Amino acid sequence: MFENREEAARKLAFKIKRTLKEKDYLVVGIIRGGIVLGKFIADYLNTSLYPLIIRKIGAPYNRELAIGAIGPGGIVYWDKELVKRLKINTSYRIDALKEKGKEVKNLEKKFSINKKGLDFRDKRVILVDDGVATGTTVLCAENFLKMQKPKQLILATPVISKESYINMAKYFDNIITLEKPLNFSAVGQFYKDFPQVEDEEVIALMSSWAKRS
Repeated sequence: MFENREEAARKLAFKIKRTLKEKDYLVVGIIRGGIVLGKFIADYLNTSLYPLIIRKIGAPYNRELAIGAIGPGGIVYWDKELVKRLKINTSYRIDALKEKGKEVKNLEKKFSINKKGLDFRDKRVILVDDGVATGTTVLCAENFLKMQKPKQLILATPVISKESYINMAKYFDNIITLEKPLNFSAVGQFYKDFPQVEDEEVIALMSSWAKRS
């Protein structure tokens, strides 16, 4: 268990530096939690930090259960097996995409994120999040980043479920993590202090990103 995101970021940054031989990586932090860790890791590696907004799409009767996610430019990932098992109809999926798509655009505007600056072609990229349960958010981010044709794509997260680690290995060139628990219900269970990341903190991190990029 980690004390907080800062401790997790520090330990993860140390492992990233020990694991990766190349020095020309860029860090992409998923807003919200991932950008906190991403800032520390980017500073530690002395590289640039880029924000990425991905919004989780929840199931009809359990919004915490992710059945899909949407990111920049309307890029979408669906957990097809879960959608089929829960018998999610097309109407619900269309409405959910409209709602979450608006959230992505509103947050990009609020945090002054210019998608034209998100160009990762032929770059080595480290994608950072504060934890991975089912992997829906991260796989949506992977879809977006792979469209950019990066030279290499690494996933870095303090904790990832054992099942997701196995299932997602084929999508990334490497997955760097500190813990792979079998029993995984929520990311927050692995942190003693896991507050919601507020808009003000994200804006401050974005200000730092703008100055360095």
